[in-house]
Amino acid sequence: MTKIRVLVVDDSITVRKRLIEILNRDEKLEVVGEAVDGRQAIELCERLRPDVVTLDLVMPVLNGLAVTEHLMAYCPTPILIVSAATNRGEHFDTYEALAAGALDVLDKPPGAENRAWEQQFIATVKRASRIKVIPHPRAKLSRRRPVNAPVLPVEPAGPSTGPHELVVIGASTGGPSAIREILAGLPPNFPLPILIVLHIGESFAGTFAEWLDGVSPIPVRPARDGEPLPKPGSASVLVAAADRHLELRNGCLHLVHGPERHACRPSIDALFETVARDAGPRAIALLLTGMGKDGASGLKDIRDAGGLTVAQDEASCVVFGMPREAIRLGAASHVLPLGEIAPFLRSLARRT
Repeated sequence: MTKIRVLVVDDSITVRKRLIEILNRDEKLEVVGEAVDGRQAIELCERLRPDVVTLDLVMPVLNGLAVTEHLMAYCPTPILIVSAATNRGEHFDTYEALAAGALDVLDKPPGAENRAWEQQFIATVKRASRIKVIPHPRAKLSRRRPVNAPVLPVEPAGPSTGPHELVVIGASTGGPSAIREILAGLPPNFPLPILIVLHIGESFAGTFAEWLDGVSPIPVRPARDGEPLPKPGSASVLVAAADRHLELRNGCLHLVHGPERHACRPSIDALFETVARDAGPRAIALLLTGMGKDGASGLKDIRDAGGLTVAQDEASCVVFGMPREAIRLGAASHVLPLGEIAPFLRSLARRT
């Protein structure tokens, strides 16, 4: 049996040894190296070519963000951030690392033995090893696909689409980079409100809207329970809160601590299904890169209700799981490369 080869990077010997111990307990995993700073991490990754790197963010010599940017540009490797971000700046570095190509983020293990955390860590490492990563998504985006990559339209379904009044976006693995690129391609006065659900660890989700606000031309903030959906004409991006489903009912947004959907809270399906019922033909829905199938059936609901639905294409996805499931269900009225989504939204907004 070929084992999954892991490089562990952390400047704390206590944390490093604990991660190695956890990994070595699993017969399908093998720790092939350990690094104590960013420069050593790069050297070992280039020499050992591991299947996965577990990477701390706060380290001497080079921090985890610099390591991620270098590896994804010159030695693309699945990277799992394992870091105890303790302040706003470290949270922002986490999002930058995810935007630079890191696949996922976990908080560092708690002080006492925690079986649930260990199982999640092992499962995330294994999942990361199955993802074929591509070069640095910010610096080398143009290498993902031909400039004139085809757009794949599908015949409309359901009632005719009417004037659009909102955009809803769901994303998971690879989502921070994809969402950032889409928002960067929209004008500051984009006329439709945008609702976003992103799968990310609860301890890191709290500052995601703040980070996104700093890189988006459109104001971004967390959604508030009970607030009315912003009217078309007021540029705004609202992000689902940590550990709460975001739903649209009777023109108002609600944050709901309901059961997890597809092991997720917030769930993309929870938003999309309520948008289908409340806004139907007035909605534009985007399902972006991510593992699993959350959002696929909700995207189908929006399409069946007359909304316009888009799935990100395989070539530009970090993980083609959720969009693939949506396409399989016939939920996508359009399949678009990531780089074509913002221009597509701009063209639709001009017709609104």
